[in-house]
Order: sequence, then structure tokens, then C-alpha cells
Amino acid sequence: MQRRKIKVLRIINRFNIGGPTYNATFLSKFLSDDFETLLIGGLPEEGESDSLHIPRSYGLEPLLIPELKRQPNFFSDRKALKKIKEIIREFNPDIVHTHASKAGALGRKAAIDCKVPVIVHTFHGHVFHSYFGSFKTHIFKLIERRLAAKTNGIIAISALQKKELCEQYRIAPENKTTVIPLGFDLQKFQVHQQIKRAKTRQEFGIHDDEVAIAIIGRLSPVKNHSFFIDVIANLHARTTKKIKVFIVGDGEERDRIQQKIEVLCPTAPILFTSWIKDISSFNPGMDIICLTSHNEGTPVSLIEAQACNVAVLSTDVGGVRDIVEDGYTGYICPPNNLENYTNKLQELVENEKIRNKMSQNGWSFVEHKFGYLRLVGDTEKFYKAQLKRLEKQY
Repeated sequence: MQRRKIKVLRIINRFNIGGPTYNATFLSKFLSDDFETLLIGGLPEEGESDSLHIPRSYGLEPLLIPELKRQPNFFSDRKALKKIKEIIREFNPDIVHTHASKAGALGRKAAIDCKVPVIVHTFHGHVFHSYFGSFKTHIFKLIERRLAAKTNGIIAISALQKKELCEQYRIAPENKTTVIPLGFDLQKFQVHQQIKRAKTRQEFGIHDDEVAIAIIGRLSPVKNHSFFIDVIANLHARTTKKIKVFIVGDGEERDRIQQKIEVLCPTAPILFTSWIKDISSFNPGMDIICLTSHNEGTPVSLIEAQACNVAVLSTDVGGVRDIVEDGYTGYICPPNNLENYTNKLQELVENEKIRNKMSQNGWSFVEHKFGYLRLVGDTEKFYKAQLKRLEKQY
């Protein structure tokens, strides 16, 4: 007699470019035959790039809930909650696994109301600092603590994030929280690198004697592009090396960033590319990829950069130290330390030997640590442990 498959309903905030889409795609596609998965989520919002091509490229067609929006809204949230409950009743999952904050709030509320046996949530980042004012942040903490109390298992994507969730912000107890790092399909970043490099540099007019620097991500306050422009202005005034800078992404901060460039460094060669979907072809054309965020979970752009053998430079936030080896694959700087960050970027720009050594180290560092097969294996064990724990209660 064939054993019934374990049914997993996977819910993400929305299908925009970022770690949650990749994570949800690989877990939906590559779990063993013991599992059946249904993937649902919201649509990208203004300034965000649609990431539906990612699950579709692996043969997945997610179920879309347009009402699942980023900003709290009584009417759209209520509609989204009702739809999620309807899906739960029809699909009858053994496990509801939510990814990120909005999906985590509505998805877990629906699962609790529908008495789903096992409820799991992954924190891809958190909003407990650098996003909102103190009162709003306090409310979010209270909500997350109450949800965590009714959640069977919490997944943190880095050891540092677990420490923040369990000790610093006291969202969930340590015995309920497991670290499972993100996983990606990284092999594509190693294919035809020299051909991709030549094509990208030709397309964007990057000369052989120019050092190409990129920052990749949503143009929002938490990503701190304003600081990045301060750094580039400093670097442009100091170095004799030719540079070309790329701001990859889009969002609500674009106009403000452009205005700051016009004031601080109007002659610096800075290009806005908007979103680039084929990042595995773009990255090899770069020499350095930066991140300047106030707050991060596990920044995908740095993993992808290292997978393409590109040196990285980042602020010391979130799970960055779990994915970058300081001094080996790149440099990690204290947040908002303009002098330190500028010095490190200048060193990478002017010292080709160090830059090349770091770029060579990147692939070996991320290859096994962040492969999707490791992610899938870890998550299967986690699911089965939760179900086994549930059985023992009866």
C-alpha cells in the first residue's frame, strides 16, 4: 500500500527578486517524493522586479494572491486571510510553512484558525530595527511573539539571526528555533564566465582599464544607498584609478539617490540599470560588488557575487559574517563608518592582486555551504522532526 505524501503549503510574501523566492522555489521543487507542495504568494509591488520567472523556470506555477501586499491594510489583509483559509481547507496540508513577515502573519493566523497540525515559519530577515519607529517596532515584536508561541518550529537563516530572535528581541525560545541557511542553484554562476564578462563589459561600455563596482538591491532606506553615494564621492576624489559604478535595482529612493549624486559627485561615472534578471551574466563583468545596508537577513547579492568569483565589500549587518569570510572573499566594515568603508573600497580598486585573490576564493567558499541540495536535505529533516514530535504528543 502506497504511503500518503506529506502535504506542505508554502506561503511567501510576494514574488519579487530576493532570497525568499529562491528558497521557496527550491523547497517546492526538490523535496523528496515523500512530500507534495503547493506554493502561494503575492505579486511584486511598484519598484520591485517580478520574480515569477524563477519558479516557472523550474516548472512550478505558483498560486497568486494579489491581496497579499507588503503594507498593512485592513481590507486587503482581510481578503488575503480569507483566501488563504480557503486554500488550506481545500489542500488540507500537514504543514504550513510561511516565509517572511507578511506571509508569516497572515499565513500562520490562517493555519492556526484552520487547526493545521504543523506550522513553521522562516525569518528571512526581520523588521526589529532600521525599518520603523520605536512604537511600530514594539507592536511588530508583540505580534511576532504571539505568533511564535503558536508556531511549532521557527527557522532562522543564520546563527546571528537566531541569536537576535532568541536573545536580543526574545521573539521565540531557543529550543523552538533551528538554523537552516539559504540554498541556491549556484552552478549557473560558474558557466562561461569569461564570455559573460566580455559581453557585459562591452554592453555597458566598461574599458579594460576601468574597475567596475556594483551595488545590487531594492532602492529603499534600509539598503542605505545614500551611504554608498558618500563612499563613491570620497573614492572618486581620492583614487587615480578609473572606475565605473552601477546601481542595480529600483525603488522609492531612486529620485533622492539621483539628486544626491548630482550634488556630491556629478562627474562620477554612475549608471542606474534598474533590475537585471540575468544576474549570473551581469556579475562576471563586475570587479567589486558592494552592500551598505542597515539591516539584512542573508543578502543574496553577496552569495551570487562570490559564486561568480567577484570580490565583495559589505557592512557588518545581519547574517553577512555567515556568508562572507572577511579578508578572504571580501571585506566587512562597521555600519556607517564612512572612512573605513572608503578605505577598503579604495584598496580593492587599487590593488588588483588582492582583488583577484579574493575573487578566486569566492566560489570555493559558497559552493557547498549554500547549495540548494543542502537546503532541501536540512528542511526535510526539520519537517519530519516536527511531525514526529507531534505524534509523541498523542
